[in-house]
Amino acid sequence: MMQRTLILIYGVLSYALFFGVFSYAILFIGNLWVSPSLDTVGSGGLGQALLIDLGLLGAFAIQHSVMARAGFKRVLTRIVPAAMERSTYVLASTLLLGAIVFFWQPLGGVVWQVESAPLVIALYGLFALGWALLFAASFQLNHWDLFGLRQVWLNFRGLPYTPIQFRTPWLYRYVRHPLYAGLLIGLWAAPTMTIAHLVFAAMCTGYILVGSRLEERDLKQALPEYAAYQRNVPMLMPRLRGAAGQWGEAMSD
Repeated sequence: MMQRTLILIYGVLSYALFFGVFSYAILFIGNLWVSPSLDTVGSGGLGQALLIDLGLLGAFAIQHSVMARAGFKRVLTRIVPAAMERSTYVLASTLLLGAIVFFWQPLGGVVWQVESAPLVIALYGLFALGWALLFAASFQLNHWDLFGLRQVWLNFRGLPYTPIQFRTPWLYRYVRHPLYAGLLIGLWAAPTMTIAHLVFAAMCTGYILVGSRLEERDLKQALPEYAAYQRNVPMLMPRLRGAAGQWGEAMSD
């Protein structure tokens, strides 16, 4: 019982740290109420700052991709209890995201600066919509399973873990990755776009496009029905009518 309690505490603390760091990162990206922010203009050497920033983003991308692969999970669960695997992934991602925010180096000048007050309000509204879409998408699947809390809670209760079944709730009837779509909106809906912000958004976009392909390769191996879903539903940009809607109706029947 003591071990299960410690695993539960580990999972809860990992999630709490994630929530705090991720919330701060949203403000950092949006240039809202924190300083320095992603849009702080740098005054130092561009080359060294760019290398540091690319190194931070690269480390995050590698960790995210490697730890998400089934082979790495098998190795990790030989070291830590299986119930801790997802929380460990969340913790590692959180620490690297925190490193990005803390060690990020401002770059150069401004790519664009929106001056019109209505446009600024509209862009911040779109920014908020993107992050809201991300969180909504996580809850439409299973937010608690995605971030490891369901695993540690079932373990605490002495119940076996059962994987989440494949399903296509509302948002997932229109795009396969609404979570990524929300993240992209949050990254690019910026009244101020500095060189640092552009590098950050471009690198994250590239990772999303590559990482989603790797993720879908694993999903097709694990879920036989995913191949048909992939053919009928677009990845990031919704088709409001047609094949996507028909697929959603079929899956909900």
